[in-house]
Amino acid sequence: MTEYADPRYRALDSWDSLTALRAIWESQIAAVASIGPVLPALAEVVEAALPRLRAGGRLVYAGAGTSIRIAVQDGTELGPTFNWPEERTHYLIAGGPAALSLGIEGAEDDAEDARAQVASAGIGAKDVVIGLAASGRTPFTIAALEAARAAGALTVAISCNPGARLLEVADHGVATETGAEVVAGSTRMKAGTAQKVVLNMISTQIMVRLGHVHDGLMVDMRPQNIKLRGRARDMVVRIADVSPESAVVALEQCDWRVKPAVLVALGATPARAEEILADSSGILRQAIRTIEGLE
Repeated sequence: MTEYADPRYRALDSWDSLTALRAIWESQIAAVASIGPVLPALAEVVEAALPRLRAGGRLVYAGAGTSIRIAVQDGTELGPTFNWPEERTHYLIAGGPAALSLGIEGAEDDAEDARAQVASAGIGAKDVVIGLAASGRTPFTIAALEAARAAGALTVAISCNPGARLLEVADHGVATETGAEVVAGSTRMKAGTAQKVVLNMISTQIMVRLGHVHDGLMVDMRPQNIKLRGRARDMVVRIADVSPESAVVALEQCDWRVKPAVLVALGATPARAEEILADSSGILRQAIRTIEGLE
């Protein structure tokens, strides 16, 4: 269906811009709606991924063309937003890094390169490998998931065509049925939108479950500029219920890391704050309970 030419859009090139844009907008809404039926499957993916990631595994994204470009965008944001270590994010890219900005002809058909990349990356039992292909039939992505699964990794397939081969080779297959595109076969549109939303949902919920979010706040973010330092201060103010001045003092004692700064603002020393967080597996809510219990 992702390759189907929908008769509804046959005269697209003759429409005025407002009419055409309305049609494209409606198709984007439909793309997001297609995710609703697979929410239970996405929840299963998150829960299956957690034990491996807690054991030190990596999040690995595999794909070609638009799919892998969207995946790299998702993975790149995990570091600054959740302090997820860059060395624990990896990409299996059809055509290599150059393909992120250039169309590398034939790269998506190179199954042997996919297997070589899996081997070179040392993919193993702790890793979670997410393969994306709108059609679900991309040889590179299929081969990457097959090799990763054979190496013991948890494998997840995301496609926009139900019954696709990619879904069959993974431990978890997720099919968002986005259907035909406004421009036939241009899967950077509806299919790309669905893939981006699905990845946002999976990675964000994984980070929430790993303790990188507290009360809807990104408490493990890296405050690397003035705006983000202000956000860090405001988070400590809100969570610890202290003045902005006290929050800044606590943050300065903790290298501008929000979690220990909250505990310092609540009365712990920086060293004790680190101990409590370690004992709480980095879960700020549990660490705060410990502080309150001590008091």
